[in-house]
Amino acid sequence: MPTLPWTVPNPPQGETALVMASRFEVRSLKDVPRFFLKSLSAWRQVRSAPGCFGASLVARPFARTFLTLSAWDDRASLMAYNATDPHKSIVTAMRPTMKTSVFVFWNTGTADLPVTWAEAERRIAEKSAEGAA
Repeated sequence: MPTLPWTVPNPPQGETALVMASRFEVRSLKDVPRFFLKSLSAWRQVRSAPGCFGASLVARPFARTFLTLSAWDDRASLMAYNATDPHKSIVTAMRPTMKTSVFVFWNTGTADLPVTWAEAERRIAEKSAEGAA
């Protein structure tokens, strides 16, 4: 399982952080290489994104899934990253290849960063189960 480890673009400021965990599944194995290459471009962007306290990515190519985990100073910083290229263009370009996407948000103390992948995957699984119900 290729993992890009937790990277800290900006030291945490304040006492709280907004955490976002996501899970993406592409429709076909043939979509995996393109999604992975696009995710590396977004990864380069997040490494200099204002307000980002940390980020990590897990790729499970044979399962056609990718997971992201990031911490931000606030929702405005996360939304600014989301609305800026290359991320914005990647979302548009990859939309037709996506099977499912799950996003989970919660607040945590900056002293508790980085959040573990076990915690992120638990929250993603809970959110997925809610959507299936």
